[in-house]
Amino acid sequence: MNSAQSLVSVKSLYRRYGTLEAVRGVSFELRLGEVLGLLGPNGAGKTTTLQMLCGVLAPSAGQILIDGEDHISAATRTKRKIGYLPEQPPLYHELSVDEFLRFCARLRRVDRASVEPAVEHAKLRCGLTGVGKRLIGNLSKGFQQRVGIAQSIVHSPAVVVLDEPTVGLDPIQIREIRDLIRELGNDHAVILSTHVLPEVQAVCDRVQILHEGRVVLDEVLESVQTSGDTLRVGLRRPPAIAALEGLSQVESVECLDQGCFRIRHRPGADMAETLAQRAVAEDWGLFELAPEQGGLEEIFFSLTFGEKSDGRSRSPAATPDGGTK
Repeated sequence: MNSAQSLVSVKSLYRRYGTLEAVRGVSFELRLGEVLGLLGPNGAGKTTTLQMLCGVLAPSAGQILIDGEDHISAATRTKRKIGYLPEQPPLYHELSVDEFLRFCARLRRVDRASVEPAVEHAKLRCGLTGVGKRLIGNLSKGFQQRVGIAQSIVHSPAVVVLDEPTVGLDPIQIREIRDLIRELGNDHAVILSTHVLPEVQAVCDRVQILHEGRVVLDEVLESVQTSGDTLRVGLRRPPAIAALEGLSQVESVECLDQGCFRIRHRPGADMAETLAQRAVAEDWGLFELAPEQGGLEEIFFSLTFGEKSDGRSRSPAATPDGGTK
């Protein structure tokens, strides 16, 4: 495995069900040590994308390369490099943790002499060393999720795919699973699919947002969180909106409360000074002028609920014909 190249390369991926395109032209790259957060509302195409990536569904068009090999023609080899935790963990509640992980190791073609060391290593990484003899059905929801993650890494895959790994957990369990995901990111390429924004902010290096089957954002998380190209402006004697929209570098103006506006401007523009000078010259009665942190939440709602894109889209606007999860 060459860590310098992409472990996962997805190019123009499509999945069609009759006339419905559930996934439309999805592309991304993922390298060793990266944690990619795959975000989107219900029906955005997240799970369908992951199922194609893990070999559960065949793509209608496009290409998936795993560590440089085609995921269709070399499926026997490429599937061994992927660990997958679906939204509903595939657990056998009547088995003990040790029995289940041994079974999963054999399914993943771990050679017989290496099964026990592989199981012990997976338990150690997932905090399961004290519960190996217990039945899975008698474990808490949080520990069952840990077992689900353990089965996804027992064969030491290059790529780990986690679909909604904290659903149904309490706050303490959520924090523990997030810590585990961060730790996995040190040794694997990790894809985390979720609709929970704090989940991505807590553990991911990069974020990708899907909407109606298309990628509408693909950026490093730090740049998303620090973006701030919006101002909140309060004016006692505001002009017509057209006057504000006509200011240089202004992209959009939104009315808020009485006399208050949200003004989105082009990145890098010094709008605060421009607005202050204009407000004084025109006697608009300026009483508030403050930057608003764009952040992931605002961008997510802007891109997935029909508001104007802020220019981060990496694909053409989606057409409104519904999606699938």
